Amino acid sequence: MLTKKTLTKPDLFLIAANIVPIIGAWFFDWDARQIFMVYALETVIIGFFTLVKMGIVTAFRKKDTWYNEGKSMQVSGLFFMFFFLVHYGLFVAIQTGIFVQISGMSKDFKIGFFDFFLHWPQYLGKDAYYMLAGFVISYGFNMLWNFVRPGYYRTVSLSLLMFQPYIRIFIQQFTVILGSMFLAFGAGKIFIIVFALAKTFFEVFIDYDGILKKSMADLEKKSGQ
Repeated sequence: MLTKKTLTKPDLFLIAANIVPIIGAWFFDWDARQIFMVYALETVIIGFFTLVKMGIVTAFRKKDTWYNEGKSMQVSGLFFMFFFLVHYGLFVAIQTGIFVQISGMSKDFKIGFFDFFLHWPQYLGKDAYYMLAGFVISYGFNMLWNFVRPGYYRTVSLSLLMFQPYIRIFIQQFTVILGSMFLAFGAGKIFIIVFALAKTFFEVFIDYDGILKKSMADLEKKSGQ
């Protein structure tokens, strides 16, 4: 597993964003279930900024290489964006539905499997919006600092951008679903500490780009490029 040797300014913003829920739950009596709702919605935030990045690349470079079954072809960046929107959207909807069911919120608030994903604003309070704002600012700053400012959009592969969220989100959603079990037994505040620390480690200290770049290089070799 590849780890980062140094932390960037966006990493520090993300660490701060993940500490806020711990402080809120333990010192300001924030609702643990709403905190986990926001963690589930963080998946949507990451997907949104991924689409924005893909849109910037598509505006600059109309086409990119699509890999499929050991073959490669040039396709429109809009195709990448559409594929990501559909695939990632289904992934998020299913994961969020599982979270709502396991946590017991479906019974308490009479939320159907996909209702939270479709009507999430009505289930959040003021504290939850503070958290959401923190994550939006954090990921927005990350995009400007690491993507726009150095001109990374000029050279980055759309395939790399498209798959960037999945490793991080798989870990995050697994932990959210595990945390929802703790919510069902009334131990949400304790688990928020464990969850936030584990989430921070995987999001900040693991070099996902390095892992994906190595995988993309192997894929290019297999496709004969």
